[in-house]
Amino acid sequence: MKARIFVTLKGGVLDPQGRAIQHALDGLGFSGVNDVRAGKLIELDLADGTSDEDIDAMCRKLLANTVIENYRIEKVA
Repeated sequence: MKARIFVTLKGGVLDPQGRAIQHALDGLGFSGVNDVRAGKLIELDLADGTSDEDIDAMCRKLLANTVIENYRIEKVA
Protein backbone atom coordinates (compact mmCIF):
# COMPACT_ATOMS: atom_id res chain seq x y z
CA MET A 1 0.00 0.00 0.00
CA LYS A 2 1.20 3.50 -0.75
CA ALA A 3 0.33 6.73 0.98
CA ARG A 4 1.12 10.32 0.15
CA ILE A 5 1.49 12.84 2.93
CA PHE A 6 1.06 16.49 1.96
CA VAL A 7 2.57 18.86 4.53
CA THR A 8 1.87 22.60 4.39
CA LEU A 9 2.47 25.52 6.70
CA LYS A 10 -0.50 26.79 8.69
CA GLY A 11 -2.07 30.01 7.50
CA GLY A 12 -0.48 32.46 9.94
CA VAL A 13 3.05 31.07 9.66
CA LEU A 14 5.57 33.04 7.60
CA ASP A 15 6.88 31.15 4.57
CA PRO A 16 10.34 32.43 3.52
CA GLN A 17 10.70 29.72 0.87
CA GLY A 18 7.37 30.71 -0.63
CA ARG A 19 8.45 34.36 -0.63
CA ALA A 20 11.70 33.47 -2.40
CA ILE A 21 9.77 31.54 -5.07
CA GLN A 22 7.36 34.43 -5.53
CA HIS A 23 10.25 36.88 -5.88
CA ALA A 24 12.00 34.61 -8.41
CA LEU A 25 8.81 34.25 -10.47
CA ASP A 26 8.39 38.02 -10.47
CA GLY A 27 12.00 38.36 -11.65
CA LEU A 28 11.23 36.00 -14.52
CA GLY A 29 8.33 38.20 -15.59
CA PHE A 30 5.46 36.32 -13.96
CA SER A 31 4.00 39.33 -12.18
CA GLY A 32 0.50 37.91 -11.66
CA VAL A 33 1.50 35.69 -8.73
CA ASN A 34 0.04 37.21 -5.55
CA ASP A 35 1.30 34.68 -3.02
CA VAL A 36 3.23 31.39 -2.86
CA ARG A 37 3.10 28.80 -0.09
CA ALA A 38 5.67 26.00 -0.30
CA GLY A 39 5.15 22.58 1.21
CA LYS A 40 6.42 19.05 0.94
CA LEU A 41 5.20 15.70 -0.33
CA ILE A 42 6.24 12.48 1.37
CA GLU A 43 5.46 9.15 -0.28
CA LEU A 44 5.36 6.05 1.88
CA ASP A 45 5.39 2.44 0.69
CA LEU A 46 3.66 0.63 3.55
CA ALA A 47 2.98 -2.98 4.43
CA ASP A 48 -0.55 -4.09 3.63
CA GLY A 49 -2.73 -3.70 6.67
CA THR A 50 -0.98 -0.63 8.06
CA SER A 51 -3.75 1.12 9.96
CA ASP A 52 -4.93 4.68 9.40
CA GLU A 53 -4.11 5.33 13.06
CA ASP A 54 -0.48 4.25 12.52
CA ILE A 55 -0.13 6.50 9.47
CA ASP A 56 -1.62 9.40 11.42
CA ALA A 57 0.78 8.73 14.30
CA MET A 58 3.74 8.78 11.88
CA CYS A 59 2.64 12.21 10.72
CA ARG A 60 2.11 13.62 14.21
CA LYS A 61 5.35 12.22 15.65
CA LEU A 62 7.81 12.74 12.80
CA LEU A 63 6.60 13.80 9.36
CA ALA A 64 4.90 17.09 10.29
CA ASN A 65 5.53 19.70 12.96
CA THR A 66 1.93 20.08 14.04
CA VAL A 67 2.65 23.36 15.83
CA ILE A 68 3.22 25.15 12.51
CA GLU A 69 2.19 22.61 9.84
CA ASN A 70 -0.94 20.85 8.63
CA TYR A 71 -0.89 17.50 6.90
CA ARG A 72 -3.21 15.54 4.66
CA ILE A 73 -3.00 11.79 4.02
CA GLU A 74 -3.92 10.34 0.63
CA LYS A 75 -3.92 6.60 0.09
CA VAL A 76 -2.85 5.51 -3.39
CA ALA A 77 -4.18 2.32 -4.95
